[in-house]
Amino acid sequence: MHVSDVSLTYTDFFRNKLLLVLSIREGIPHFLFSAIRLQTPFSDIDWANFLNISTKSLQRYKVEKDFVFKPIHSEKIIELAEVTQLGETVFDSQEQFYNWLKRPNQALGNMKPLELLKDSYGKELVVNELTRIDQGIFV
Repeated sequence: MHVSDVSLTYTDFFRNKLLLVLSIREGIPHFLFSAIRLQTPFSDIDWANFLNISTKSLQRYKVEKDFVFKPIHSEKIIELAEVTQLGETVFDSQEQFYNWLKRPNQALGNMKPLELLKDSYGKELVVNELTRIDQGIFV
């Protein structure tokens, strides 16, 4: 089974964990990243920081025919899409979620959640805080 052989909606794609694993291993094609990017509140600068690449590289990938992200970048793209889905569920809108990401958060050591999304441990802190907010548990 190859990712390119499957036709799913955006939502169904993220529900299929095996397909996510295969997508990460094969690498996310730029067209899929573009679809994900449209569903997230993040700018090109944000994405470049998350992926630890330059904005110029990100722009170059956009015009390269059939560009595929490396697995390490693909995993990060998937993780950020999942965080966005959770954040939008908790805050009811992309705008409210992004505003929350940009504000220092006492429960996160007064760091901005956006800053924590760069690595997996920081992402887990953000996900845990979103879950607490969703459940009405405030620290």
